[in-house]
Order: sequence, then structure tokens, then C-alpha cells
Amino acid sequence: MMLRSLLVLLFVSHTLFGSQTNQDVIQKAYMNSYNYEQMGNYKEAIKALAPVYKHYPNGYTLNLRYGWLFYLKHNYADAQKYYQKASTLKPYAISPRLGLANIYLTTASYDKVQTIATEILKTDYYNYYANLYFIKALIAQQKYTIAQQILLKMLTLYPTDVAFLEQLARIYKATSSPYFKQLCKDILILDPNNMLVRSLTE
Repeated sequence: MMLRSLLVLLFVSHTLFGSQTNQDVIQKAYMNSYNYEQMGNYKEAIKALAPVYKHYPNGYTLNLRYGWLFYLKHNYADAQKYYQKASTLKPYAISPRLGLANIYLTTASYDKVQTIATEILKTDYYNYYANLYFIKALIAQQKYTIAQQILLKMLTLYPTDVAFLEQLARIYKATSSPYFKQLCKDILILDPNNMLVRSLTE
């Protein structure tokens, strides 16, 4: 009986130790990946996670991070692949769908941005990035009236948010609004070095 108890204890200890070691390896891989990302070395940031991905190819967080890193690397095809996999693993998760919307926005696939944003807004009406990406896609297609309606909705919640105010400035510029100059002045009070506004007023 005593021998059996000892064997069980040894097995449990080995399992816990192995688990802790595994966690340490994963933690170190992520830390290295984040450090490389901060340095702008996205290739090494991806490579740092490769050993972990080999053992956990169906890890939601891993696929989400790979999607982000490949996006930063401008490898949009692979970024899309990993975001889609993450979305398949967690069908109700918003983050991978936002990642896909961002890729589609970058690659000028505006209809796809609208489709994803609309789906997200059905369950999260005020989602910050879904609304922002939707607005940018609409402006790119010169659908200024709809874009402005969404903007006014979001500015009710975020009246001093520069990202939304920038998009409103773009609309005012495109539609020759008499409020354009004043809005630009207001944005520059909030963000004196705002490059977008300065480029719009040149």
C-alpha cells in the first residue's frame, strides 16, 4: 500500500513538474516573440513561436497572434489564414474577425469589411474597431452619408476620440463642409502633431 502511494506521488510530482516546465517554455517563447515584435523584427517574432505552434497547432491564442504578426509582416495571405483558423476555433470570438476586417481594409476589399463589420455589430453594436473599420470602408467608397451617420453614433460615446474625428474631417473635406476648418483646429488641440489633419489642410 505504501509503495503504491509513493508511486502515485511520484507520478503526480512528475506531471506537475512537466506541466510547469511546459508553461515556462511557452512563456519564454511568447516573451521572445513580443520582444522581437517591439524591435520590428516580425520574422523572428513568428519564428520564436514556431516550436510552440508545432505542438499546439489548434491553439486559439497562437493562431490569433500569428495572424497579427503576419499582418505586420505584410504577408496578408498567411495572416488571413491564421485569423480564419482562430475564428473557426472560437466562432463567437470578435478578435479574429476584426483581424480579418483589418486585412480586407488594407487590401481594399471594402465589401468584405462591411460584411464582417455588420456581423459583429449585430451582437456588439458599439464595438469600437468594427465601427471604425466600417466607416473607413464606406469613406473609401465615397459613401459619406452612411459613414457620417455611424460616426455621429460613435462620437456620442467618444466625443474627443481622434480616430473618429479624423474620419469626420475626411468626410468634411470631401464634401466641402463649412465645418471642416474648425474641426481640424479642434483635432489639432487634442493632437497637435496629427499628420492626417495637417495633410488635409495643406
